[in-house]
Amino acid sequence: MNIYQRAKNLLLAPAKEWQSIDEEDVNSSHVLTYLLVLALIPAVAGFIGMGFIGLNVFGIHSGSIGWGFRNAISSYLGIVGGAYISAFVIDFLADKFQATSSFNVAFKVVAYSYTPMCVAGVLYLIPSLSFLVPLAGLYGLYILYTGMKPMLKVPEDKMMGYFIVCLLSMIVVSMVLGAILVAIFVNSIYF
Repeated sequence: MNIYQRAKNLLLAPAKEWQSIDEEDVNSSHVLTYLLVLALIPAVAGFIGMGFIGLNVFGIHSGSIGWGFRNAISSYLGIVGGAYISAFVIDFLADKFQATSSFNVAFKVVAYSYTPMCVAGVLYLIPSLSFLVPLAGLYGLYILYTGMKPMLKVPEDKMMGYFIVCLLSMIVVSMVLGAILVAIFVNSIYF
């Protein structure tokens, strides 16, 4: 699997790429490798952006190597951990919506839906543009939606309800995990 080609295809033609993904016989370790590599983009960009460039707000400069390092760790763990927890929740909910119950398939759907946000993470190089990264996450929701039908075999009448529940669960997972990671890494004076 070529990581660059997979990311490009998911961004430019997600419906077609989901068909290719559905036909592949790969285990979750390949998908994890994909996610681990892509999660490096926002982590490294955030480290450089907050560690070396910093951010000026009302004439006050913020940023340091330590801040950049903590930001990078928090970002990396948030993406990887968030994908695993969200996949677990989506798999748990599958039976309730008559979808295929498989953690590996749920993990594929979630991990690949993180692609736009990870790629847009390059914007963390310029901290004043970092507000644009969550907007890329909206496109990730579209990728999630287009992947649920072929991958999780969701019945048409259950699709919208399952998507909304998955979306809400991913938001809750992201918020809770983000709060925990910020409390541990970003606000910590000892790290």
